[in-house]
Amino acid sequence: MASPIEQFQIKPIIPVLNFTNSSLFMVVAAGAIVGGMLLATRRRALVPGRGQVVAEMLHDFVASMLRDATGKEGMKFFPLVFTLFLFVLTMNMLGMIPGFFTVTSHVIITFALAMLVIGTVVVYGFMRHGTHFLGLFTPSGVPGWLLPFITVIEVISFLSRPISLSLRLFANMLAGHIALKVFGGFVVSLGAAGGLFAVLAPLPLLMAVALTALEFLVAFLQAYVFTVLTCIYLNDALHPGH
Repeated sequence: MASPIEQFQIKPIIPVLNFTNSSLFMVVAAGAIVGGMLLATRRRALVPGRGQVVAEMLHDFVASMLRDATGKEGMKFFPLVFTLFLFVLTMNMLGMIPGFFTVTSHVIITFALAMLVIGTVVVYGFMRHGTHFLGLFTPSGVPGWLLPFITVIEVISFLSRPISLSLRLFANMLAGHIALKVFGGFVVSLGAAGGLFAVLAPLPLLMAVALTALEFLVAFLQAYVFTVLTCIYLNDALHPGH
């Protein structure tokens, strides 16, 4: 049975440009998003077709999520949040196709996306509020003797955000695909063994089918969770006071 880790190996496609299979599938994901949205909205009919309905549902879903977390003021971040949601979701779904590469199974990719979010929070927070943005780390109503300890805790909590945001997405996609590979290997191994072992082969096959359905759900949920947390963190840039 092939190693379950082999599917995550980054392989160069154009070594001179350092273009890898990971780069390829990020380009494919971006192309699929842009092409799909252009195709779905090309007519902009009053009575929408199926593609336009899907595009409008995605738009309203993310917009509602952002408004609930940040208020109407947060809609200025809608292009960023909408792009992140579609990008993560598309990369997760592409990884579910056999033979395709799961970009979000690499922590460097998810960490880069998380740093984009946190970087936006910090830059916008200081641009809009100046030094008052630091009020994010000094809750009001805390006794003076306790404030230094609370401030340290708040700073550590803020710095841990990109780590937790990236690890959550990376770990879920990695673990799920490894489990699928392992159970798929069990099916092949038991079938090749013959005899009584071949009779047991349907058991891991059923488990693999169930895990595949679960992984599709996880692929969507992880994109959703990543987006929800992005909205919550962007709210701190808009309203840094506790």
